[in-house]
Amino acid sequence: MRSWIEFWNADNPIYVNDRHKMLHYRGIASDIRDLLPGEDDTVLDFGCGEALSAGLVAARCRKLILVDAASTVREKLNARFGEIRAIQVLAPEDLAGLADGSVDLLVVHSVAQYMSKPDFATLIHDLARLLRPGGTLILGDILPVGLSPLVDARALLAFGWQGGFLIPALAGLVKTALSDYRRIRQELGLTHYEEAEILALLDKVGLTARRLERNLGHNQARMAFAAVRFSEPRAE
Repeated sequence: MRSWIEFWNADNPIYVNDRHKMLHYRGIASDIRDLLPGEDDTVLDFGCGEALSAGLVAARCRKLILVDAASTVREKLNARFGEIRAIQVLAPEDLAGLADGSVDLLVVHSVAQYMSKPDFATLIHDLARLLRPGGTLILGDILPVGLSPLVDARALLAFGWQGGFLIPALAGLVKTALSDYRRIRQELGLTHYEEAEILALLDKVGLTARRLERNLGHNQARMAFAAVRFSEPRAE
């Protein structure tokens, strides 16, 4: 497998069962909804995945733009939300057609770990132009340097206990350990960051950033950041 996009385009063992997937996406959508600045705003969720609970967000904003690089994921999104006028599904390359300053809240959750640092820096540079003055970028699920897979495993088990799928979570960890995911993770790697690296990256594109007290979703061992556009993008 040559990229994480190929991984997400295919069936994978990330979710141990349908309840796990449902609760995961409901939690992310609820956290995004709580960050919404106003009901007349435009929200863009980059790397949204299947976004099963996107309707929770769409009900609280004027427009929700769902963006994902995996074509099979976009097909599922269009099938699920195609009749909802407030929701638009785009590929990353479609963002070139959006006007500068057209987005009020931009969410990039669980994306950074699947990209190299130079590629992620380029992505943030390209996305930053979409923020209106006063608009906010949320980076979620940033893996800190030194984070052990065991910490993620414990977070999944705690989520399973709270969500009523503990036994499937235990079985899922065993299945994942025996599946191709472990090999793929070793082959492609996951990118980790120091807090200062993310703050510097956001400052470079003219955003004033801070680390949030909690991450979006269930895994609080990972980091999240909020960055506000107070000025025009800085010249290179």
